[in-house]
Amino acid sequence: MSDGLKIRKDGELDFLSLGALVHRLDPGIIPFRKAAECRIHVSGGEFNVAANLSDCFRMKTAIVSAMADYPIGDLIAERVLAMGVKPIYKHFKHDGVTGPNMATVYSDRGFGVRGPVVFYNRANEAAAQLKSGDFDWKAIFAGGVRWVHCGGIFAALSPTTAELAAELMREAKAAGAVTSFDLNFREKLWKIHGGDTHAVETIGKIVENVDVLVGNEEDLQKGLGISGPEVAAKSKLDPSVFFGMIDNVVKKLPHVKIVATTLREVHSTNRHSWSAVAWIDGKTCAAPTAELDVLDRVGGGDGFAAGFIFGLLTGEAPEDALKLGWAHGALLTTFPGDTTMATLDQVRAFAKGGTARIQR
Repeated sequence: MSDGLKIRKDGELDFLSLGALVHRLDPGIIPFRKAAECRIHVSGGEFNVAANLSDCFRMKTAIVSAMADYPIGDLIAERVLAMGVKPIYKHFKHDGVTGPNMATVYSDRGFGVRGPVVFYNRANEAAAQLKSGDFDWKAIFAGGVRWVHCGGIFAALSPTTAELAAELMREAKAAGAVTSFDLNFREKLWKIHGGDTHAVETIGKIVENVDVLVGNEEDLQKGLGISGPEVAAKSKLDPSVFFGMIDNVVKKLPHVKIVATTLREVHSTNRHSWSAVAWIDGKTCAAPTAELDVLDRVGGGDGFAAGFIFGLLTGEAPEDALKLGWAHGALLTTFPGDTTMATLDQVRAFAKGGTARIQR
């Protein structure tokens, strides 16, 4: 089974992503209205994939982003380096009062029948001020970059971030990199900048130069403006609606070689059924279904993307690459925070049917 991609064999960087860096405040199972303390996690959909690929999969990765020069920025910058990710920043001077700021995500973990609650403070966010021309892509790509990634949350932050994302994808294709885009459709963000119609127009300009799409059927419909089939899914683990949309995706975007997504059935906050599926160069494949005991569900999708991309970059068969993504995403839900604490050996063992028996 071919993946249809033309991946260069070497380069200064295996993977580069463009996105906003954020810090997540996590009070654990306590809701914020009763919280007395929080853990701080550094996150951002695009960064998470770069961090996972570096820390777990030992790949050479970089993040292109905004950095505000104040203590929160310093904290975030230190965590980026700790994950082994090369930083490429446009710096903003913080005025000590109003910003520009590094965005804050507030997210408890919920428990049992009480789901997690997530809300944001993205006021005067430094990343939203990034624009075309802020980065010298020719210099960044000069040493060779094998894979380039961005996502729908960054594109939705402002009109200028969407233009920058489109610029990156054009430059990446010209430089011979494989390109991927996680649709990650967030209606609240797009409402601020013109709503669903504008979102489809904006994302359309980005995905003109994208080889690999990550997103579920809702992402495909709302992010790409593609109608769904007259198919009713039997469960959240049923890929029939997702696969039923692929013909329309390919018709609109014939250059796209891969479309992949995770499947999750939530039984309670801490008990999920988990799988993943992909359309790869004309063929479909599916991962097994795992029953997960979830500690922290945030970042599981980015964990999937990282494992899947690693498999494709290292020449694994597409079905095996999908299983690596599925396995890493599953393991990531067992750690606190948004980025990985897994090892490659653990990922490979789980992908091959490993268990939770004690390792001695």
